[in-house]
Amino acid sequence: MSRAACFVFLAILLVASAAAQPSLQPTVWATKPDAAAFEKIVNDKLAAGQNSIDKLVAVKGPRTIENTLVPYDEALRQVNAGNYLANLMFQVHPDAAFRDRATTMTQKATAVLTALSLNREVYQALAALDLSKADAATRYYVQRQLLEFRLAGVDKDDATRARLKQLNDDLTGEVTLYERNIADDQRSVEIASAAELDGLPQDYIDRHKPGADGKITITTDYPDIFPVLKFGKNEALRKRLYEQFDNRAYPKNHDLLQKMMQTRYEIATLLGYSSWADYYAADKMAVNGQNIANFIRDLNAAASPVAQREYAMLLAEKKKSDPSATEIWEYENSYIREQLRRSQYYFDSQSVRPYLPYASVKKGIIDTAAQLFHVTFQEEPNVPAWDPSVETWDVMDNGKMVGRFYLDMHPRPGKFSHAEMVQVLDGVRGKQMPEAALICNFPKPTATDAGLMEYGDVQTFFHEFGHLMHHILGGQQQWAGISGITMEADFGEAPSQMLEEFIRSPQVLASFAHHYKTGEPIPAELVARMNRAAAFGRATYTAAQISYTALSYDVYKGKPQDIDLDAVCLADTKRYTLFTPLPGTHMYASFGHLSGYSSAYYTYMWDLVIAQDFFQQFDHSNLLNGEGPMRYRRVVLEPGGSMSANDLVKNFLGRPQNMTAFQRWMGEEFEFQPAVSKQAGN
Repeated sequence: MSRAACFVFLAILLVASAAAQPSLQPTVWATKPDAAAFEKIVNDKLAAGQNSIDKLVAVKGPRTIENTLVPYDEALRQVNAGNYLANLMFQVHPDAAFRDRATTMTQKATAVLTALSLNREVYQALAALDLSKADAATRYYVQRQLLEFRLAGVDKDDATRARLKQLNDDLTGEVTLYERNIADDQRSVEIASAAELDGLPQDYIDRHKPGADGKITITTDYPDIFPVLKFGKNEALRKRLYEQFDNRAYPKNHDLLQKMMQTRYEIATLLGYSSWADYYAADKMAVNGQNIANFIRDLNAAASPVAQREYAMLLAEKKKSDPSATEIWEYENSYIREQLRRSQYYFDSQSVRPYLPYASVKKGIIDTAAQLFHVTFQEEPNVPAWDPSVETWDVMDNGKMVGRFYLDMHPRPGKFSHAEMVQVLDGVRGKQMPEAALICNFPKPTATDAGLMEYGDVQTFFHEFGHLMHHILGGQQQWAGISGITMEADFGEAPSQMLEEFIRSPQVLASFAHHYKTGEPIPAELVARMNRAAAFGRATYTAAQISYTALSYDVYKGKPQDIDLDAVCLADTKRYTLFTPLPGTHMYASFGHLSGYSSAYYTYMWDLVIAQDFFQQFDHSNLLNGEGPMRYRRVVLEPGGSMSANDLVKNFLGRPQNMTAFQRWMGEEFEFQPAVSKQAGN
């Protein structure tokens, strides 16, 4: 197990201290990490939370903020700390047996949170609070908590509450197993020789040496599959790999997803809702399922005309090599789009990769965030964590430490296979600093490999870093329960998606995108061609996202027994994307958002609309300066969950969001005039 479990030392030290220090001090047991120590920390946190609840319930006399809200919030702080740690270890620990223990502890922690949400005595105590003299953030906090209690079923009879608790415990196990099945099912294909990798970058070929049997293995991990789908000339390889990728966790997750759908449907109907989609939207900006359906309709109406133009261009590109072609398969999309960008926009995606070595990108993103958010970052050297590759960083604001984050950036077996920001600690002003971890799967640099990244990888890095900064800058609250991001979960992606737009700036890119051999900054002319080429395909991207959104909604909008997963998945793909699905694939089995986001995948496009609106408020000639960055930090990020997301949007924009900026962004490629001429540097 090596140093793997040492992270728990960080958790116990940081959670326990009222004022954590910029440097980590070793503890006696830190040199003896094991799963038992990890379980003890989680159990201690859960027990501390229960102790606070017991104190709250035991209060006699009038309910006050001090004798009721303070212990309630302390319970959330403690239980969340245990839950976050268990979830993180489940996602990232390199040892499968440890992940099994973490799975069990995640289920235990979630069960504690479920029990709390159904605790009628706690609900009645919070409802009895006199908030007439409380500040706005405290009033909003209590009002939101009371809503969440009611949505949990706290006001139902004893038998219903008991059934809801059992259902939520069942759901936790189903969600955890669904995600574990995806993480554990790394698939691969074998090829006879490097000749089948024609079109792939040389550094990719160099990383994939033949084995003892002379064959080369290509896995479904992101750094392996996506370059093949984008650059590989061998159509058979692209098809084989795509088929394996879209069948991960199948058939295991087919029946498990059906069970998850049934569990959620029963929860929703017990609480008086007609579907899980309606129930799950009740505490979000969308409010109800019909508004999600309306959003899908309106977004499709906006995207479809532009997507059809893009599809026609893609089909024409395919006809150059296959004159009889009448359709484009899903697995061909990335490759044909790349070929079109080369032929029509004189841009080769591989031309920017030499300017994007992982180490430079990491430094560039950290430096850009420092300038944008007016903070500084300091790495804590030689801090042991769950894997030797993990880095620990402190966030400083005017010389004061305000948060900490961990970077776990490269793939390994059993690790979460996508990209996400994972909460580690909720920030509480004067008591506990916010912490988070970035879990990504980017190419890993070595002594002979710079770890060159795709432009899309850099977008993902910026996106996840946006989540991290939202959690930390919004984590300076009086209460743990409103720390970090906003309470409405369908706003959480907007700040991250807005940050992605910054890497379109030649000024921002030139600050860190330097050639890994020569040190030359990326040419402005290359950035201009890249931006125009990148603008092509936004509508087809939007259409694909609409299909995922529709799948997420359709799976949960009615009775589970009426849902044929394969039929719904196929229908939504055909209806919205124009691309032809590959027969025999079952993408829903590895679509992890169907477990976590469930019916709320619409969040990504809902928030992209907001993000484009936000981005228009910055000075595009000088993105990192002017009043925009600090105003954005103060108005959007720092409030955390202390107010409604609708109010955050209106406070920053001066009005509710609309789709104008998004529509302009989606059709931007067709506004470029004149066409960029072919230049050197492809």
